[in-house]
Amino acid sequence: MNKGFWSAGHRPTLFAAFLYFDLAFMVWVLLGPLAPMIATDLGLNDAQKGLMVAIPTLAGAVLRLVNGVLVDKIGPKSTGAIGQLIVIGGLATAWMLGVNSFGGAVALGVILGFAGASFAVALPLASRWYPAEHQGTALGIAGMGNSGTVLAALFAPLLAKAFGWNAVLGLACIPLAITFVIYMVLAKDAPNPPAPKSIFAYLEPLKKADAWWFMLFYGVTFGGFVGLAASLSIYFVDQFALTPVVAGYCTAACVFAGSLVRPMGGALADRIGGTKTLMAVYLIAAAVLIAISFGPSRVELALALFVCAMLALGAGNGAVFQLVPQRFKDEIGVMTGLVGFAGGVGGFYLASSLGLAKQLTGSPQWGFLIFAGLALVAFASLVSVKTRWRATWPTALEGARI
Repeated sequence: MNKGFWSAGHRPTLFAAFLYFDLAFMVWVLLGPLAPMIATDLGLNDAQKGLMVAIPTLAGAVLRLVNGVLVDKIGPKSTGAIGQLIVIGGLATAWMLGVNSFGGAVALGVILGFAGASFAVALPLASRWYPAEHQGTALGIAGMGNSGTVLAALFAPLLAKAFGWNAVLGLACIPLAITFVIYMVLAKDAPNPPAPKSIFAYLEPLKKADAWWFMLFYGVTFGGFVGLAASLSIYFVDQFALTPVVAGYCTAACVFAGSLVRPMGGALADRIGGTKTLMAVYLIAAAVLIAISFGPSRVELALALFVCAMLALGAGNGAVFQLVPQRFKDEIGVMTGLVGFAGGVGGFYLASSLGLAKQLTGSPQWGFLIFAGLALVAFASLVSVKTRWRATWPTALEGARI
């Protein structure tokens, strides 16, 4: 990140986008670290636990499509403000009324999906301020809000132990409210936004094969990241009999690794190209997930493998969004929604499949193995399209690497 980058865009908006994304992601995965305690109190089985932590991911995926349209209609700042108010109101209501059943937990998960939909707001909010050669770095910094999942993993189990898990829902409203005020003061929509289009025009990118490729690629990288972030507390408690607090520490270490390297992945993609970066990511992720599928016998080995997986997937998240604005510069809002939707679906699949595999076979390992196969499919797909991309994208002539 050189002086040219810092003078190229709007730093207050970049910071606001990161902060909003960070706190939104904190509450989006909040049910994951609390799941062992919620499951005990509500008497949930393995499949219900997996579905409970996966529902916010699926809801966030669907709502990202809505936000992708709203960003281009009313602007990213207003769209983000609406989403934040819904999440704060939903958490406050759940805290006051209590969550007393599996159905109640699912309903809360749907509300938390609005926090996950922040992805389709924070990234275009930052992206529209930066030129093509700085997209990877800018979106890597904004996207580092993934680190909010670390806050949930670290503090939610501790607060739940001290005050009860339901109280954590109310306590989360405090930093969210502070973030809302900062966001409204600092965030600013970029000048000269794309002209509003009809609703059907927003689906035009789906007529292009590249949109579907990006959805696949992000479905694996981000899907793997958020699916693991939501599921690892359950995994460490079930597989190694750790306490929820210690499991939260282990999850936080994994998530922190994946969040930290997202801007590095974007910056690396700016330097060597997004396709080269992603090819390495998919091979590493597949190899590590296959190793995990054999069931590490020691918690230290499992932790090391999950950290490696999250490092690869986190870098891949940054690399995908080095490429998307190059191909769909004028449709970045809706493309962020579409690609983010695919990422959320990937996360829902992974989190729910781990719980279902545990319910059916007594072990979550088949869930890891199948997702490793998806990473290999993504690698092969990228190999098939990279030459055409480098030959046909106009950004290749403007100095941006593909």
